Amino acid sequence: MNFNLFSLIHGNFLIILVLYGAGMIIPFFFPRQPRFQNLIAHGAAIAASTAGVVLGVLGLFADSPPVFYSLSTLPLLSIQFRLDTLSSFFILVISLSGVPVSLYATGYVREFEGRYPMGVLGSLYNAFLLSMILVIMADNGFLFLILWEVMSLVSYFLVVTEHEKAESRYAGFFYFVMTHVGTAFIMICFLLFYQENGSFNFEAFRSSGLVMPQAIQALVFLTALVGFGTKAGIVPLHVWLPYAHPAAPSHVSALMSGVMIKTAIYGLIRVYFDFLGGQFPWWWGFTILVVGAVSALLGVMYALMEHDLKSLLAYHSVENIGIILLGIGAGMIFQSYGLSHLAALGLLAGLYHTINHAMFKGLLFLGAGSLLYSTHTRNMEEYGGLVRHMPWTAFFFLIGAVSISGLPPGNGFVSEWLIFQSLFLSFQIPDLLMKIFLPIGAAMLALTGALAMACFAKAFGISFLAMPRSHHAKQAVEVSLVMRIGMGIMAAYCVILGLATMWIIPLLDRVITPFTHISIAEKVISGRGWTIEPMGVTFASVSTPLLALVIVFLILATLLLSLLLGGWLRKRFYKTWGCGLNLKPRNEYTSTGFSQPIRQVFSTIYRPTVKLETEMMAESRYFAKRMRFELTFQPVFQKYLYDPVVRFFLAVADRFRVIQAGSLHLYLSYIFLTLVALLLWTTL
Repeated sequence: MNFNLFSLIHGNFLIILVLYGAGMIIPFFFPRQPRFQNLIAHGAAIAASTAGVVLGVLGLFADSPPVFYSLSTLPLLSIQFRLDTLSSFFILVISLSGVPVSLYATGYVREFEGRYPMGVLGSLYNAFLLSMILVIMADNGFLFLILWEVMSLVSYFLVVTEHEKAESRYAGFFYFVMTHVGTAFIMICFLLFYQENGSFNFEAFRSSGLVMPQAIQALVFLTALVGFGTKAGIVPLHVWLPYAHPAAPSHVSALMSGVMIKTAIYGLIRVYFDFLGGQFPWWWGFTILVVGAVSALLGVMYALMEHDLKSLLAYHSVENIGIILLGIGAGMIFQSYGLSHLAALGLLAGLYHTINHAMFKGLLFLGAGSLLYSTHTRNMEEYGGLVRHMPWTAFFFLIGAVSISGLPPGNGFVSEWLIFQSLFLSFQIPDLLMKIFLPIGAAMLALTGALAMACFAKAFGISFLAMPRSHHAKQAVEVSLVMRIGMGIMAAYCVILGLATMWIIPLLDRVITPFTHISIAEKVISGRGWTIEPMGVTFASVSTPLLALVIVFLILATLLLSLLLGGWLRKRFYKTWGCGLNLKPRNEYTSTGFSQPIRQVFSTIYRPTVKLETEMMAESRYFAKRMRFELTFQPVFQKYLYDPVVRFFLAVADRFRVIQAGSLHLYLSYIFLTLVALLLWTTL
């Protein structure tokens, strides 16, 4: 590598450490100035994230991965960081999100002033961003686990920011338990590598991955899937997301959902394609494909039933992690059959959706945070008519909704279309079973996309259109300029990622080439960069810039035609016809009513419980005075999977209570016997 480039990368890395460190420490020197603490903490985060963007770009174009090393007195721990193309990509995702989210936070956290210490909140926020970057760059298993734990603990403290609320404490506890279950499996995964070579360095993991016995490799695959899958939120390990993401402050939710869960995607790719050399049996990819398809479909189905806007977005994170895994799973299947070009296409599509999801999900959480900031509620049933009071928020939320629904020319459309193509190209696999199952995965992805469109038609329509349903919605006002700028930057990301495919795909190709040992950018892009045409299949090509031009042309042509045929339009205001009745907010569609047909179709999965209480008038039992409708859904995974496990451990713990006698002498005896047993075990 060129020495000047290495020096530039090294200096940039040090700048990031200093800036995030300043954002963590300096606010505490001004304890009585919360507004200044806010500006210092989030200003440092903006500057550090900007430096992170530069670091990510430099890492993508470096000839070889630079390594930063520091001596350690611990035998198994080496403080070593490495910046290869995969790390650079995820640093770029984190930092691109960090800039607008941090800018948005300077306005959003004013809601917390006087209630929570701004210095602590700002310090934890900087620590959260820094821990994610260091996790991505860690080049030692021991160091990775330490940083992973720091990231989990810092995010836990951010989740329980409003600790006086019982639901926040429960959400934090649930998240704390689940994330440590995942960490335990990651630890087992790394220990399996360690027992093969006696080192926790990732370079040693790479050298031993291919020579491992097949049974140990299978254990590595499964432990990595459970460990990283818990953080990613795959079904059935997703149960913490609908609790933790709504409880956290909205700017933190944007990072947790958009960025933090992607560190798990990084971990899976690092283990499967790097440590294990990308050599695995077909059933690994098939397992990832099935997990992805189930997560995508169930995630969007549960999102459709939510009335809490942030919970709805949390379930959509489960859905989109599933979509990412569909691409990665397809790539793994193709790799196992020696179809390197198609494997690279699946992996590229999965990474494209990774960055796309980070941007549109971050935007949507910022939009939800703006609604919460202005209305003080997350319940969509209490929204309505907000497009008049919050037009900029509505516009930005609409861009995010179009993107996450996979509609052209949004960025979600591009990556989902590429995943579709990788699944449809399964006809090149010699195995009949895979030729059948990959198109089934494509069908499940299509159903997921249709349900996602229905879900965000509900989310946008119920929240922003019609008339206000509550006093909160009537009194809502547009959020501050700095919050709007933050949302605007995220919206711009979505547009650029959707239209600039001729620049994005070559960058992603640089990320995957070291793992697939093949470059496919020229096989995916044609028409001088304006058209995507995977593997030269001419019947499947698309140009998002051209689609955008066609859509704009049709809109302008329609307006022009209306003017030519109808003359200059005049505004006329009339009441909506309602069968002679004066329409009120109670006549509007509700979130419950909108999703009722889908609930009926999938009632076997939802297992809803409907409770209807009617109070009749005293004058006549034939006329209802008041009716109360309550709809609940059975938490299937929690009831049939997690609750039995909890009951089992509680029963076991209850049995062990007999050894707790309250005697200090007895406890010392336990310690003595344990030491004797350990000495005997080590000497045998």
